[in-house]
Amino acid sequence: MDADPMLAVAGVARCPAILISAPASGQGKTTLTAALARLHARQGRKVCVFKCGPDFLDPYWHELASGNPVHSVDLWMTGEADVRRRLHEAAQDADLILVEGVMGLFDGNLNAADLAQRLGLPVLAVIDASAMAGTFGALAYGLQHYEPGLRWAGMLANRVATSHHADLLQKGLRDPQMWLGAMPGVQLGEAAPKARTAALLPERHLGLIAAHELGDALQRLDAAADALAQTPLGQRPWHGEAGQPSWQDWCVDFAKPESGVDQPELKPWLAGKRIAIARDAAFSFVYPANLDCLQAMGAQLCFFSPLAGDGLPECDALWLPGGYPELHAPELSGNIGLRNAIAAHVSQGKPVWAECGGMLALCESVTDQQGQTQALWGVLPGQVTMQNRLGGLGMQQLALPMGLLRGHTFHYSRLNTDMHFSTRSSRPGAEVQAERGEAFYESGSVRASYFHAWFASCPAAAAWLFGATIQG
Repeated sequence: MDADPMLAVAGVARCPAILISAPASGQGKTTLTAALARLHARQGRKVCVFKCGPDFLDPYWHELASGNPVHSVDLWMTGEADVRRRLHEAAQDADLILVEGVMGLFDGNLNAADLAQRLGLPVLAVIDASAMAGTFGALAYGLQHYEPGLRWAGMLANRVATSHHADLLQKGLRDPQMWLGAMPGVQLGEAAPKARTAALLPERHLGLIAAHELGDALQRLDAAADALAQTPLGQRPWHGEAGQPSWQDWCVDFAKPESGVDQPELKPWLAGKRIAIARDAAFSFVYPANLDCLQAMGAQLCFFSPLAGDGLPECDALWLPGGYPELHAPELSGNIGLRNAIAAHVSQGKPVWAECGGMLALCESVTDQQGQTQALWGVLPGQVTMQNRLGGLGMQQLALPMGLLRGHTFHYSRLNTDMHFSTRSSRPGAEVQAERGEAFYESGSVRASYFHAWFASCPAAAAWLFGATIQG
């Protein structure tokens, strides 16, 4: 990466960067972001990918594609100061920064467009054009002109059937320079059936299947990258001739944030504490930044796999993150040694933070949508029922004794329990309501909720979840 010494002195890091967005969810943002990351990583560039909004699954694909850790950025959940710090740090040694947006470009408060506007990120819109022709141009025009001041990279048509279809889409654009190409159907090898780019990364009820669960995940990414390489975007020069388009047109100057601005207090509240964390296909919903936060407070982290038959490591506290315990109930209930060790851990008064799927695993049973019931660990009183509609979705905040944690909720299950709950979460800016938000349960030394916490929003509250005594 070519650095400007004057910028370095000023604390500014310059790097090509784009925000990949769309008119709505399901248009192909994740596929395009992963394909771009894979294409440039194959060309020897260091690519740093960020995911806008709460998401545990898309980052697995982006990490595989780029070869680098993927962090979440969100103007509300993680905070603008955190976003600026992370992007400035990445720009110091990355060749390319990609930020995948959330939902549609203008959807929600503090949306992807707001993020692009505040940081000066060029916007690339991917549009599902499978059932349109000239209307593609109208939609592209509306996106481009809806909010003045946005910096635009261009438009890419997704799920395009033929070259003739692509020609019709391109002709519909009012501004020809906005055309970045068309992604066709993608084929995974000669013997594989044709799959549209939408199906290239398979889904289930909580979103994409994580990359590490598919043996051909890298092959899928290479197929997407190969298809992208045939488009004007994929063939755009890194350094163009004078006056010719290149990736350098999309450079962003990331200013060095002021030290200490909007940073929550962080102390060694967990010094000397060993925290055991379940981590496998059943417990995979963990933000890397949450692990960083725990370690910054002095915690020693140790990981174990309930699905692999691991027992509970020697620890002072236990974290059972979210994931898919409902898909692995027989294996989990069959790990009797771990179940007994967790029960003993609780009986000794040692803290447990059970988050969403982690809470489910501690319950007595889970019933799937076909009415089949499977035993779980039975540490908490309660029965889980899977359903085909969302039980909770959106940004949430949780008021705890040590402060306000920000986070979110996203689940397709319902918990029937007589456990006491001390409070509920609420949407940003809303008052806590008795019948809304996610219950925060306390049962002995177990603290549990459907709420997914972003620890750095209030480190003191996060430390309290794991048994730290915080002095006022």
